[in-house]
Amino acid sequence: MNTLTIFYDARCGLCSRFRRWMLEQAAYVRLEFLSYDSVQALQRCPDLPNLRADQEIVVMGDDGSLWQGAGAWVTCLWALREYREWSLRFASPPMQQIARRMVHWISSNRIGLSHLLRLRSDDALRAQITETVCENGSCAVETRNEA
Repeated sequence: MNTLTIFYDARCGLCSRFRRWMLEQAAYVRLEFLSYDSVQALQRCPDLPNLRADQEIVVMGDDGSLWQGAGAWVTCLWALREYREWSLRFASPPMQQIARRMVHWISSNRIGLSHLLRLRSDDALRAQITETVCENGSCAVETRNEA
């Protein structure tokens, strides 16, 4: 496997922070993130709406393998150099139930956790930043003031 596609919720602060964190890590495979409700995501995985991607993370390997929930989290950890050992621990039979419960709790409470931790979603960050073209052809980044 050379690439993992991670379908995430770009409107969720926790999900967006997880995406940024993963991209900062050294990885064994290429990581690609797509908002689960984007056109590109639906083209890549037409069954995505049936997989409850709006409720739990879904990961797809370049061979078409799919993981969801705890399996998806373990697969994400498996892809990272510093966390592969953790993925093997969570995938072991004694730890699978703990991983499922932990991931279910986080998934069920991700929006509340995002607010509590003041984590801004990718969509919110995109909405706040605009690019303007200057007269000399260079771009400047401006932020919008939220009311």
